Amino acid sequence: MKSTLPAERLLADVATTSPIAVARHALAREHLDDLRRFDAQMAESKRRIATAVTASGTTLTELFGVGPVVACMLIGYTGDVHRFPSPGHYATYNGTAPIDVSSGGRVVQRLSRRGNRQLNHAIHIAAVTQIRHPHSPGRPFFDRKVEEGKTKKEALRALKRRISDVVYRHLLLDTKQA
Repeated sequence: MKSTLPAERLLADVATTSPIAVARHALAREHLDDLRRFDAQMAESKRRIATAVTASGTTLTELFGVGPVVACMLIGYTGDVHRFPSPGHYATYNGTAPIDVSSGGRVVQRLSRRGNRQLNHAIHIAAVTQIRHPHSPGRPFFDRKVEEGKTKKEALRALKRRISDVVYRHLLLDTKQA
């Protein structure tokens, strides 16, 4: 695998002149074997996940930044999408709905630490992927929010909420088609 090639080259250049160096070299070889095995297991897991997501017939993978692994997380952690009566309820469940902490004339919303954190993480991955690519649908939204005076964190939160709403719609459509 690619991840072990630099370590293999490094180990090939190491001189094993003392018994301690020989033992360290053997341990390093064992670690490399473990890494190769883990790489193979991860590749097999990703293949099985991709097969399962394709078989499910979901449209989530059409969203920019949502691959088979993120789609699997979204489907798995959401469960039956019909238990959420609205996109707002779904956003509250996944932790992308902001919490109002306004006082007096000052209107402020802050990050919610509630909700399913794994589901929130899957949406975060999609949001960060969209921000990194200028041709994605989320990048202009993010830039517009920053131009409106929001901080980058606030703009990211707004994008995550928007992605949450899109995911909710896709999940509803998927259940209707199935």
